[in-house]
Amino acid sequence: MSARPRPARAGTIRTDLLLVADMVADDTRVLDVGCGDGALLDLLIGRKNVDGRGIELSQAGVNACVAQGLSVVQGDADTDLRHYPSEAFDYVILSQTLQATRRPRDVLEQMLRIGRHGIVSFPNFGYWRVRWALLATGRMPVTSGLPSRWYDTPNIHLCTIRDFLTLAGELGIVIERGITVSRNGRAAPLSMSNGRPSAFANLLGEQAVFLLKRG
Repeated sequence: MSARPRPARAGTIRTDLLLVADMVADDTRVLDVGCGDGALLDLLIGRKNVDGRGIELSQAGVNACVAQGLSVVQGDADTDLRHYPSEAFDYVILSQTLQATRRPRDVLEQMLRIGRHGIVSFPNFGYWRVRWALLATGRMPVTSGLPSRWYDTPNIHLCTIRDFLTLAGELGIVIERGITVSRNGRAAPLSMSNGRPSAFANLLGEQAVFLLKRG
């Protein structure tokens, strides 16, 4: 555990990262999988005084994290999570990472084996602008939530909010909290009906954030 909280990185922090941070309790153990440049880890250490660790695939991301004094190792979520002991962390986070994994089902199972809770955020492929762009142009959409073109995107398993909840149900995962984020960054609790997200939630949410636990 860090000796004392430190100021979080200056500058604008993405809405989804703030929502993820809000789901994490103070003074807990956190593993951020696919931590990128360490923005979320830095936020959690500064605001929640967590014992924060990270795993990142890119060497550039690892270098950026280490340069800030963050505890981050290079690794692949698809292959390296299995090496962590069960319940080693209070939270395992996949922030905008799940859709870039080769085996998202296995990754979800591993994250909830090594963490008492899991937090997942991802772009919603059921968002209305995505649907409209695909219908109107017949081409893979490019939006603020999906800014890369099909040939250079890191995303290989895009899904909708409804797809994700279906998979969570198959794996016996309990959804403790769900939030949708609109294009302008407005967050709203995920509305459910008979265990399924409302059509509007799946249509209007550009991103989704979920707090999970084992069933």
